[in-house]
Amino acid sequence: MFAPQRFILVDDNEADNVYHEIMIRRAGFTGDVLVFERAQDALDFVRSDELETPTCLFLDINMPQMDGFEFARLAQPVLQHKPSMLVMMLTSSDAPQDRLRASDMPLIQGFVTKPLTRERVRDMLDAT
Repeated sequence: MFAPQRFILVDDNEADNVYHEIMIRRAGFTGDVLVFERAQDALDFVRSDELETPTCLFLDINMPQMDGFEFARLAQPVLQHKPSMLVMMLTSSDAPQDRLRASDMPLIQGFVTKPLTRERVRDMLDAT
């Protein structure tokens, strides 16, 4: 695991995005936090970004039009060879079938149940 220099939040819930960005900032992070309320917009971004900045992408499962699993499936060809990208589910779901499905997807490297905590972010920032 690496210490992220950028965070991407992909969640259709504006309140969750605001709260999670606050937790990221309270953990001491001063870099870029990009927020996408539509998974398609995030997918377009990762397809066009150089993806050289160590980035943690937090992905919600339940979103309209494209859920987090579909995003991961479509982003896999782009991100599979990008060691600078850490993709984690950040979801209100604690369903065993969602955890299992996430663990079966090579792109998804972690599963965090909302809300994201300052301590969790600090642990990530302290990783080397």
